[in-house]
Amino acid sequence: MDVKPKLTFYDRFNEVLERYAPAGLYRRAMAILIIPVIILQLIVASYILLRYWDNETLVLANTLSNEIGLLISSYEHSDKSDVALEGIKKTAVQQLHMDFDYARGKEVPTNFQPNLSVFDQRIQQYLNTDKSHHYWIESAVAGGKVQIMVEVEKGLIFSARVFTDRGRVVGAPFLLIFMLVSTTALLSIAVIFLRNQINPILDLTRAAQAFGKGRDAEAFKPQGATEVRLAGEAFIDMKRRIARHVDQRTTMLAGVSHDLRTILTRFKLGLAVLGDNARTKPLHEDVAEMQHMLEDYMAFVRGDGGEQISSVQVQEAVNSVVKSFARDNVNIQILNVPKLILQLKTNAFRRLLTNLISNAVRHGSLVEISGEIRDERLWLYIDDNGPGIPEDLRDDVFRPFVRLDQSRNLDQTGSGLGLAIALDIALAHGGDIQLDDSSIGGLRAAVRIPI
Repeated sequence: MDVKPKLTFYDRFNEVLERYAPAGLYRRAMAILIIPVIILQLIVASYILLRYWDNETLVLANTLSNEIGLLISSYEHSDKSDVALEGIKKTAVQQLHMDFDYARGKEVPTNFQPNLSVFDQRIQQYLNTDKSHHYWIESAVAGGKVQIMVEVEKGLIFSARVFTDRGRVVGAPFLLIFMLVSTTALLSIAVIFLRNQINPILDLTRAAQAFGKGRDAEAFKPQGATEVRLAGEAFIDMKRRIARHVDQRTTMLAGVSHDLRTILTRFKLGLAVLGDNARTKPLHEDVAEMQHMLEDYMAFVRGDGGEQISSVQVQEAVNSVVKSFARDNVNIQILNVPKLILQLKTNAFRRLLTNLISNAVRHGSLVEISGEIRDERLWLYIDDNGPGIPEDLRDDVFRPFVRLDQSRNLDQTGSGLGLAIALDIALAHGGDIQLDDSSIGGLRAAVRIPI
């Protein structure tokens, strides 16, 4: 019994990141860049900025309470006449810039409940140090002012109104706006720089995808950071080695093909001298079968033979291949094939269709061909009503020279390469072939090719 290793906190954290993190490299890099900046700005705004605002408000509230205390002290050291009160009012208005007034025969409201603003808390804190007077504060006065009422003595009230900037820091929102604008500007520059760093990786990805689909990737040039350049150069070296290997293999096979064809030609000439009779007929059939098998072997190892990509109208290509089976008097129905133009290797694509349709025709009396565009891919379905292939043997039929009891993977020459060649062609275009149960009772071959 296998015991699963215990996951550490680091492993679980990585699982969470993989589950919720964006899939693309560019989006992940953006998240790595933006999230820490946002967290840092929140820390600055919630701690440093608030502490600054609190300290500044403390100083301003202390100053304002001292000014009110000065007015009270001036009154207490005067003769407390109306003339003295007018002089205090004049001082408050002209020198302390307050809307100041006084009233006799009134009392300070006793229902004062300070709100949660820092200024109200601070001014109340400083005014409460004077235990001999009662205070009342209202910070929601019309005109953006704060009103402070002080009971100087029984029946005498001082009322002072000042603008809120006398008691609190009103520049904090502007500082926040400045932080937001500067952060946005810096992030914009970082995004542009990051995009320039991601583009070489995207170019490498597109070149690899094009090469995997058998298309030309000669325009690709390594650029970007050192690591990306190294990866690009490694891709170019790999592409060059693959091309060299294919060229050498093609050259070698061309020579082998020439030599074998020469020998077959000698056999044919020898049989021609002997004439056609009952004794030579099996030899003629053997030579013809050897010729077909040789062509299939060469087609399998040669692959696409260096064929260039061209524009292919898929529906027309399917119709053309189906017409080639008309002389065999088989029932092939084309249901719905998308009118789509793809960049494909024309002859290789036709051979793929021919091999799959041949396999279906050989084992079924009815063949249906349909298609659709799904998940940015072209899907072609070739269904037959034959005996089908067991699910556990479907992967084996794509292996070269593998024969099943029912010979579902044999082509017309009996070489056992029909489906293997079709799969190689699909893979060379960046696609694949899947086998499944058909809706008409036999086998379904689903060809998937990216658009």
